[in-house]
Amino acid sequence: MKKSSYWKGGYASLLGVMLALITLCFIGCKDDKDSAGVAFDPSKPVVITDFMPKEGGYGSNLILYGDNFGNDPAKLKVTVGGQSANIISVQNDKLYCVVPQKAYDGDIQISICNDSGEEVAYAEAEGTFEYTKKWLVTTLVGTRYTNANDAEEKSGPFNDCGWITYQMWFSFDPQSNFDHLYVTTHKTKLLRKVDLANERVDILPQFSSGLDRPAIINWTVDENQDMILTDDRSEGSNVNAHFVFKRSTDFKNSEPLVNAKARSLTAAIVHPKNGELYYTAYYDQNIFRYDFETQQVTTPNRHFATKETIRMVVHPEGKYAYLMRYYHQKGGGYIARMDYDDNAKAFTDPYIICGTTGAGGYVDGVGDRAKVNKPAQGVFVKNPNYEGEEDEYDFYFCDEGNNCVRMMTPYGRITTFAGRGNGIATGDYADGELRTEARFNAPCAIAYDEKRKCFYVGDSGNNVIRKIALEE
Repeated sequence: MKKSSYWKGGYASLLGVMLALITLCFIGCKDDKDSAGVAFDPSKPVVITDFMPKEGGYGSNLILYGDNFGNDPAKLKVTVGGQSANIISVQNDKLYCVVPQKAYDGDIQISICNDSGEEVAYAEAEGTFEYTKKWLVTTLVGTRYTNANDAEEKSGPFNDCGWITYQMWFSFDPQSNFDHLYVTTHKTKLLRKVDLANERVDILPQFSSGLDRPAIINWTVDENQDMILTDDRSEGSNVNAHFVFKRSTDFKNSEPLVNAKARSLTAAIVHPKNGELYYTAYYDQNIFRYDFETQQVTTPNRHFATKETIRMVVHPEGKYAYLMRYYHQKGGGYIARMDYDDNAKAFTDPYIICGTTGAGGYVDGVGDRAKVNKPAQGVFVKNPNYEGEEDEYDFYFCDEGNNCVRMMTPYGRITTFAGRGNGIATGDYADGELRTEARFNAPCAIAYDEKRKCFYVGDSGNNVIRKIALEE
C-alpha cells in the first residue's frame, strides 16, 4: 500500500532528528577533550569548520564544529538562513542548536557578543544547510482570552474578530474558489463567513434569526448551488429542519423543505452526483432521503442504533459516505460506511469499518484494532500517490476526544496526522510541528483548501481556527 504524500516529509524529518541525536551522543562520548570550561578568547578568531546534519527542517538538531565559541550561550547568536536559532549548549569547539523556522537560505553564522550585546567576533560556515519545509500547525484566526469575561464574538479582520466558540461544521462556498469558508457554531446560533482572500470574519445575522441550532451546511448540485442549512431543532417532532438560502439573494432569503421535517438532526449530506439530501436524527434509526425533484421523503436504509449523535461525510464521487459516531451515552466512537447503490439511487445500510460500539480509545491501526474517541467532521483529500486506483482519496477527520486530527486511507488504516504531541492526550494549545509540538483542545470541524493546499481546523476548546500547511 502506498503511503500518503503528506507523511513522506515527516518520516524524513524524524529520521534526520534521530540521526542528529545519535551523532550528538556519539561525538560527546568519543571526545576526550573537555572544552566545557574554555571561555571565548578575543585574541583568536572564531572558526566554524563543519556542521551536522547537512539537511533538515524546523526543529531539527544542528551541531556546529569549530573553535573559540566560548562557553556562554548568553553571549552567542546563531542564525540559520537569517533566522535566529535556539542554542542548547556550547563547549568552545562545538555548539548544539535547533534549526529555526523558515531558514530557507541555509547560510550558518555565529556572532560573539560582549556584556553590552555588541558583536565582537563573527564567523560563517562554508557551505549551506539544506532546509526542508515541514507541515506546521499555526493559528489562522480567533482570539484566546485569558479571562473569559473579556471575550467577544464579533465581526472584524483576522486580528480582531473575537473568539469563535462551539465550532461545529466547516463548508466552502463551491463558487468562491475556496475564498469563502462558512462556519456553524451550533450552541451560540451564529454562522460566520471567513473571507480568506480579504482576511476578514463576518457574523451573518440572517442565519440565526428563527433558527434553533444551525448545524450542518450543504449545497445544491444545480446551477444555483444554493446553501442548505440543517437546523438541529431541540423541540417538536414535526418542525422544519432544512432551509435553502438562495444565492440569488446573497443568502438572505430562505425557503424550508416543508416535507423534510424532523428534530435533533445531527447529520446531513447531499449526494454530489444525483443531488439527493440524506439526513438522520438522534432519536431515529432511519436515514431519510429527500428528492428535490419530487419533494418526497423516503427511508431507503437504517442506521443500526438510536440515540447517537452522528456526523456524515460523503465521498467526492458519491461512491460511499462515512458515518462518524460523535456521541453516545456510553461514550466511545467508531466510523461506519454506507455504500451508494446507483440503480436504487440510495445508500445501503451502514457497517462499521473502524473502532467499535464499545469504549473508545486512542490506537492507530486497521479496523476494530483502531480506536477513536468522538470522531467529528472529516474531509476527503485526493492523494496523488493513489492515481489510477479505485479510490484516490485519503480521509482526514477531527478526533475530538483525543485532541488530534487523524487520517484514514481507503483501506481503513488510521494514523495520527496532527496533535497529541509527544503522546500527550489532554487538550492544550500550541503551534508548531505536526506531531512533536502541535496541541489541540477538542478539534471538531475541518476543511481542506485545494487552492492554498492546506487544512483549517475548528479548535473548539481553544475558540480559534487553526491552519495546517506546508511552510510558505
